[in-house]
Amino acid sequence: MVVVQDGPIPFLCRVGRVCRLWNTASSSPVLWRKVSLSYCWSAPGKKLMPKIENKIKETLNWLVENRFSQLRDFSLCHWKNNVDYAVEVVSQSCPHLRHLSLSYCTGLTPKAFHSLGFHSPFLQSINLQHSEFQVEGVLEYLENHGSQIKQIWFTQGLKNDRLLSAITRGYCPDLELLEVNTKLDSKDCELSVCIQALQMACPKLKTFRMLNVRPLHKTMRNVTESTSGFPLLEELCIATTSYSCLTDKDLWDILFNSTRLRVLDLRGCSRITPSGLASLPCLELECLFWGQYFSSHIGLSSPKKGLHMVTQKWNQTLQQLDIANQLFTEEDLMIAMSYLAQANAADTLRSLNLCGTRITLPALRSAIGQMTALNYLNLSSCRYLPRGVKRIYRGQEDIRQFLDKLE
Repeated sequence: MVVVQDGPIPFLCRVGRVCRLWNTASSSPVLWRKVSLSYCWSAPGKKLMPKIENKIKETLNWLVENRFSQLRDFSLCHWKNNVDYAVEVVSQSCPHLRHLSLSYCTGLTPKAFHSLGFHSPFLQSINLQHSEFQVEGVLEYLENHGSQIKQIWFTQGLKNDRLLSAITRGYCPDLELLEVNTKLDSKDCELSVCIQALQMACPKLKTFRMLNVRPLHKTMRNVTESTSGFPLLEELCIATTSYSCLTDKDLWDILFNSTRLRVLDLRGCSRITPSGLASLPCLELECLFWGQYFSSHIGLSSPKKGLHMVTQKWNQTLQQLDIANQLFTEEDLMIAMSYLAQANAADTLRSLNLCGTRITLPALRSAIGQMTALNYLNLSSCRYLPRGVKRIYRGQEDIRQFLDKLE
């Protein structure tokens, strides 16, 4: 239970020194299938003495030889030195490796990816978020072994857009998860992507995320036949902390055949309209995140209408709804809430974010009281509500007390 919650390191290393029985229990390979190593020998980025570097390598070698025989999932966090060495040792000695995560690491060269290609035939998932690496090594690996990769994460950088180009050229035909992100404080992070080419190259994609990255849509030339879209897509996230130019047509081009979609995250996409959402082919959407969180544009838009088309379409399936800072009219919010308060819908919705909207007390009274499963309600910055109620409510008891006050 401890290993499942906190991982085997450092717990198993410590209890293994208690006695022989604890040592026997902690050395069981089944407990070492998922391992995460942070840089605990010194502060990240600090130059290491040769003695410390040797100690790191010796410790890693001992773990590989004595504990990692069934290793499936391996992660390195904040490693600035010996990253190549760690990847090579693990890949050469752990034939069952399926997932590799390198977070905030530097110094990764093609040498490590050559080792993965030769020694890790079951590797399916690569996470390179916020790490610095020589992109040529990743491209060569994907060209030769991309057919076995089903999940890939990376952070947008000066040369990393070549990874996305390689994926759209068909290097990873069985890809099921693709995430491209950037730091929250990054500005104007744009990335050209040909959705049509990506749909043709990755027909099995189930999760597609572009976090704080503004996609610039490119079109394919000399293509007469229409693609099949993303028929298996279950999650689409194009969230940003800045202004997004995504339009209804852009969204339709991505989702025109995604009937299985369950999660749709459009935070920051202010050009998307209720009619554009209502036209989507997915009928069982469970999570819709449509809040606007960039402060420079809040309050400058004119009142919106049509939210009821969204809640009417998915009122039977929505579990989470976020429309923070969306300037729908009071009347429109009243109608939209009424659809969420219907018999079957009221038992489904669990989270409702109305922060910064024009929601009124009458709309809340008629709707919230009927929502039996609701355990999160955000009413902060709602200027049409009286003082004392404009806050976040967590848990059904907290929401019930709020309703008692309204009565």
